[in-house]
Amino acid sequence: MNYDPQLMKLSADAIRVLSAEAIQKAKSGHPGMPLGCADFAFALWSKYLRFNPENPKWIGRDRFVLSGGHASMLLYSMLHLFGFGLTMDDIKEFRQWGSLTPGHPEYGHTDGVDITTGPLGSGFSSAVGMAIAKRNFVSSTGLDKSGLFDAQKIYVICGDGCMMEGCTQESASLAGHLKLDELIVYYDSNRVSIEGSCDLAFTENVGARFAAQNWRVIEIGNANDFGQCDDALRQAQKSDGRPTLIIGHSTIGYGAPTKAGLAKCHGEPLGEEELAGLRKNLNWELPAFTIPEKVSAFCAERAKENVAAAAQWEKDFQNFLDADPLRAHKIYQFLGREVPADIQEKIASGVPYDKAVATRAASGAALQVAAAQVPSLLGGSADLGPSNKTVIKDSGDFTAENPAGRNLHFGVRELGMALAANGMALYGTAIPYCATFFVFADYMKPAIRLAALQQLHVIYVFTHDSFYVGEDGPTHEPVEQITMLRSIPGLTVIRPGDAHETAQAWAYALQADGPVALLLTRQDVAVYDEKTAANVDVARGAFVVSDEEDFELVLLATGSEVNLALGAAEILRRDGNKIRVVSMPSQELFLAQDFEYQDKVLPFDCEAIVSIEAGSTYGWHRFVGAGGLAIGLDHFGASAPYKVLAGKFGFTPESIAAEIIEFYSADGCGCGCEDENCTCEEDHCDCEDGACHCQDHK
Repeated sequence: MNYDPQLMKLSADAIRVLSAEAIQKAKSGHPGMPLGCADFAFALWSKYLRFNPENPKWIGRDRFVLSGGHASMLLYSMLHLFGFGLTMDDIKEFRQWGSLTPGHPEYGHTDGVDITTGPLGSGFSSAVGMAIAKRNFVSSTGLDKSGLFDAQKIYVICGDGCMMEGCTQESASLAGHLKLDELIVYYDSNRVSIEGSCDLAFTENVGARFAAQNWRVIEIGNANDFGQCDDALRQAQKSDGRPTLIIGHSTIGYGAPTKAGLAKCHGEPLGEEELAGLRKNLNWELPAFTIPEKVSAFCAERAKENVAAAAQWEKDFQNFLDADPLRAHKIYQFLGREVPADIQEKIASGVPYDKAVATRAASGAALQVAAAQVPSLLGGSADLGPSNKTVIKDSGDFTAENPAGRNLHFGVRELGMALAANGMALYGTAIPYCATFFVFADYMKPAIRLAALQQLHVIYVFTHDSFYVGEDGPTHEPVEQITMLRSIPGLTVIRPGDAHETAQAWAYALQADGPVALLLTRQDVAVYDEKTAANVDVARGAFVVSDEEDFELVLLATGSEVNLALGAAEILRRDGNKIRVVSMPSQELFLAQDFEYQDKVLPFDCEAIVSIEAGSTYGWHRFVGAGGLAIGLDHFGASAPYKVLAGKFGFTPESIAAEIIEFYSADGCGCGCEDENCTCEEDHCDCEDGACHCQDHK
């Protein structure tokens, strides 16, 4: 390839003009970073990045993460120039309905986009997970001896905003500790944010911070010079055993006549006059949305070279597979993230049912079986492995010296952990799981949302799932977190009621098409008897666990409250009430069933349904209806032994039965009023009796 300096400048300027034109046409976007990063991005893509536009998912490719996702036109320009099928018409449709060029890059939507980015720092943190997955894959399969993955890098472009976000701090610390030298991060240090100069809020020495975290730091004095960017990237290719941070001192909006270096070009189009000035400053005379023929020819040749190199790599890879069929089988297990079809039966056989057991403990037993059957399963906890029961026995710890270990120690870094799990899933060879106490799901929510948005196969293990945490008190007792998780589109939440349900929950999670959250108890819960266990069908979301013909009342419960509902049902039956008890470990899975099944479990004409869950009642009225009763905890917990709290909060069979009896009074109106002359009508009561509880319906 001919890396003529003038041609390189022309190519970088082509990116600048194309980006600015697309943003101006859309009347929306962020031109500053594409203008400032064009030289570095082109140096990377034209000389160092290994990709295959004919097979964007090629496993041997480098990964490219645009952590500053608002600079999406920088990436779209590259995909257009290097033959990923993104046409000029696609570029012209930037940020428009149905286009392949949305405002922030979206994984699975546009070929060549390796990750969905937008929330600053999230791409950086997920890139750490990509490096972890790569190391584990090649070390676990013997591919580290083939040399095929030695050159594979995870490249990241990020900006000042990414460096301010806390997740970057968490992830950089972990990456330095693990010596993930696959990581090469370019920090576009233009010292400008939306509000103005970074001096307003960000004056730290980023290079010193990263050096202290065991990163190699390379600086580019003028990152708007292709040659200096090329020199830095050349240095970065040879590892010194640490991840690399390249700090590029650039000018935001480079080339814009009056807005370069200012916040005005960060998050809004340049404007027609400023765009004309940019074209003049760059000596650009071509019509709008036109790439110089020299640039197109150069990029096409570079893409052709990469396609040929990828084809040779594939041949070498196939030869490696052919030489050892047993090793090849294991490699394919990772590449396909294979899960045995009979995984549910296998897990069920390894979970104890002989005595009451916390579902976190049942989960730990299920994990051991799952790990033995699914080689691509790996993960860990935010410093709570023994409590979360998430340590895979006899599998070793993932360390810089032992990347084949399957137990990851994320440290007390919940958000960094969850974002790393996203990257592990995105790399393409791992089914990652991550764990912590359920209340700390708050720290992970942005990452869980991104996993759902990308439909990534990530498993979340949340233990200590209710006020039954006990003595640690309200700071550690989740109340509203379950509602938060259920509100995330695309996330499946499963709160199993006993060991049988836990085993099936793990089986479902391993075979899911997207992220799954398992909510597990700290305290022991009774294991269903054989008859009840035969009814368990977690994949359907809800099922009848105890029933009577011509039932009049349905008790609907999740998790540890299923046994509570069974106990309350026995008390109510003593008075001749006919009761059905339903376990609903997953609202999402139940709502995905057809109407016939839903009506079979929760008949739509049944007006007496009670939900029981040790958390917020928000959302349960969609199941119990206007005349139903939602029993839960709509306040924070307290510090005391969990059995004391159960009594104080009314979570005993006796208290539940009493509350139901009071709610569904003898006249059957559902208002709780004991006056025989009550004229209550669903949401209104004319009764003046002081004992009336109709306010529950107002």
